[in-house]
Amino acid sequence: MVAVKMQSCVLSVLLLNVFYSVVSSLYFHIGETEKKCFIEEIPDETMIIGNYRTQLYDKQKEEYLPATQGLGMFVEVKDPDEKVILSRQYGSEGRFTFTSHTPGEHQICLHSNSSKFALFAGGMLYREERFRQTSESTNQRVLWWSIVQTLILVAIGFWQMRHLKSFFEAKKLV
Repeated sequence: MVAVKMQSCVLSVLLLNVFYSVVSSLYFHIGETEKKCFIEEIPDETMIIGNYRTQLYDKQKEEYLPATQGLGMFVEVKDPDEKVILSRQYGSEGRFTFTSHTPGEHQICLHSNSSKFALFAGGMLYREERFRQTSESTNQRVLWWSIVQTLILVAIGFWQMRHLKSFFEAKKLV
């Protein structure tokens, strides 16, 4: 009984090692204007699948934000003979696939499709939010200033009416 359990445990570990050696993955961060290239030894007739997601990093809030409109990933793959296998623009989140037809070192390059305009747009979002806060604060101050002015005008009007009434009563015109 113990030998059967030990055999199934060893078989499970062997299967896990086989699957682990077949599949590998990478997790990395790439800057908005950076380009990352990987050289990977790939056998012939092997399908490669890559999943990705692009996000913007807000330095003020220190958190990742959803990708802005138009932000995506450009993927380029070259075989060992420097022949381009894949060169394509993708959206902000998705997957790319390609099949190697020759064995050897393949070059896989990833970079965002953003330009300095996209960097400018990311900064514009921060400035837009800050400007909105300033506008709301100014609007609040103007509202309170107009309320104070109205109260002052009503108080002065009331005082003038009382003063004029007492003046005319003193002159016995009323």
